[in-house]
Amino acid sequence: MKIVVLDGYTENPGDLSWSGFEGLGEFTVYDRGSETDKEGEAIARIGDAEIVITNKTPITKRVLDSCPSIRYIGVLATGYNVVDYTYAAKQGIPVTNVPGYGTDTVAQFTFALLLEICHHVAHHSEAVHVGRWEQCADFSFCDYPQIELAGKTMGIIGFGRIGQKVGIIAKAFGMRVLAYSPHEYERGKAIGTYVNLETLLAESDIISLHCPLFPETEGIINQGTIAKMKDGVIILNNGRGPLIVEQDLADALNSGKVQAAGVDVVSVEPIKGDNPLLTAKNCFITPHIAWATKEARQRIMDCAVQNLKAYLAGKPENVVNQ
Repeated sequence: MKIVVLDGYTENPGDLSWSGFEGLGEFTVYDRGSETDKEGEAIARIGDAEIVITNKTPITKRVLDSCPSIRYIGVLATGYNVVDYTYAAKQGIPVTNVPGYGTDTVAQFTFALLLEICHHVAHHSEAVHVGRWEQCADFSFCDYPQIELAGKTMGIIGFGRIGQKVGIIAKAFGMRVLAYSPHEYERGKAIGTYVNLETLLAESDIISLHCPLFPETEGIINQGTIAKMKDGVIILNNGRGPLIVEQDLADALNSGKVQAAGVDVVSVEPIKGDNPLLTAKNCFITPHIAWATKEARQRIMDCAVQNLKAYLAGKPENVVNQ
């Protein structure tokens, strides 16, 4: 049995082991894919392999039709829209994902962005290193107003595992938590108050996005919804880039309607030089790293291996296209 990993570098840049897969068949791993001919390269790399593991390399209808040996596709992530999973199902090919690996990591990173916005730690550290504190007439200086979170309202759009974890941390900071989600869970009710989107937009000081990217959520942050928010709102996005209409957010940042934004994802990744958020005021951008702690990546590896073992044993787990 041949196993091929199409783009393994972001999952394992060298600090983890592929041994779990290596023990299951003839194993090949590629670090990353082409930016010009993703389909053609994927077809060539898959060849006659039965097992295909991907992170962001698309497995399209063309790829599936060109590689009839494929029997199983494993995605090294929770999101699986890189695979034409509907067509795969028609071909009898199960597609698996890795749910829940990043709950603690992504929630933690949400507050890394928020606390940077509140305190500008990196900026003030750099100021000290270039001598400004040494030269200061006072014992302290602030280039930006410092923000206290206690007593503020955090609105969380998408209140699943990650959203609820963010809510728990927000409560530990003394914040009021509002949640908007199509499904209301009892555990969620113990963390925050479920409200409609209009209420969340109107009452939140900070809005954090943790919902999946579906047609109904694409562009949920746009000129119209921003207009319904408080002046000076802070917006965070560790979910999916297209949840935000980036030009609308940039305009709101530049006008001051939105005080600041922290985003770990953008509409096209890697980011393009003409992305309007790059020149927007008070916009903190990180390169899609909220998921990437070693601990979280090890959980991805462990689950992906277990998914394949379960499939080979005839008891598939985490199949998204049944």
